Amino acid sequence: MLRLGVIGYGYWGPNVVRNFRGHHDCQVVTVCDKSPSALTRVMAAHPGIGVTTNPDAVLVAADIDAVAIVTPVSYHYELAKKALENGKHVFVEKPFTATSAEAEDLIEIADRRGLQIMVDHTFLFTGAVRKIKQLIDEGTLGRLYYYDSTRVNLGLFQHDVNVLWDLAPHDLSIMDYLIGTEPELVVATGGAHVNNLENIAYLTVYFPDNVLAHINVNWLSPVKMRTTLVGGQKRMLVWNDLDLAEKLRVYDKGADITNQTGMHAALVSYRTGDMHAPKIEEAEALKVESRYFLDCIMNKIRPINDGVAGLRVVRILEAAEQSLNQHREIVLA
Repeated sequence: MLRLGVIGYGYWGPNVVRNFRGHHDCQVVTVCDKSPSALTRVMAAHPGIGVTTNPDAVLVAADIDAVAIVTPVSYHYELAKKALENGKHVFVEKPFTATSAEAEDLIEIADRRGLQIMVDHTFLFTGAVRKIKQLIDEGTLGRLYYYDSTRVNLGLFQHDVNVLWDLAPHDLSIMDYLIGTEPELVVATGGAHVNNLENIAYLTVYFPDNVLAHINVNWLSPVKMRTTLVGGQKRMLVWNDLDLAEKLRVYDKGADITNQTGMHAALVSYRTGDMHAPKIEEAEALKVESRYFLDCIMNKIRPINDGVAGLRVVRILEAAEQSLNQHREIVLA
């Protein structure tokens, strides 16, 4: 039985508590939040769980093995560091940390003490992303060409981070998982129209072998859209996360070069074939992810969404912010 403490019971915290409580070998011991009304909601929804406004009641408690940190990013480093230093595994909300230096420090502490860090990149555990990964690994799409995502809606405006740090980690973690190579160059543009934080941004990430990723995030869209295109040499796919019937569609479409002699040295031929909508798992992603966290701890398996994966996302976010502020491309070492 793994004993878990949770810090933060705002927007996402209730989902974290509910899913971890749903596993037979996990006991949620204590929930911490600075808001008394949040703790009242905990006691109403989960009688028997301890509540506190003091993070140390979770971070240094002898009866807690792991800590889930579900707070704004500015608190992640301080809370995670204290948890690790007190011998506790850490499950931390995205983005992992506010800086890459903070992420590197947490990774070093965890490695030295033999502890697990899992960053809550929830979308990696959706049926759609798992199916896309399977199609890529099996070679169904062929050599990858691009990843293009639109993640827009009206609000929710954040007060501590801009739209890149709020929404882009979802797609950056998915992109990192699917493409599987380190990016070379980042370019970001955007603007702040409501407050001093960018509410709309366009991020382009360049990878080796001419693989291109583009991410559009926006808090000022009149409609909500969650659409991703992944293009390969053989096939292309569309993932519409708001489509309840066919979230994923794979198209046998593409373009090929036919070499010729004379004036037209390269002729483009187009291929149009069938479309099919593969069956995907319907399980709640956070349920799958929380189960995976418990298994990684018990079996000493390094998670796919470990601290290093979280660090890769933070590095791109830092480069994107630098590009945004300096109006230039940023080369990643």
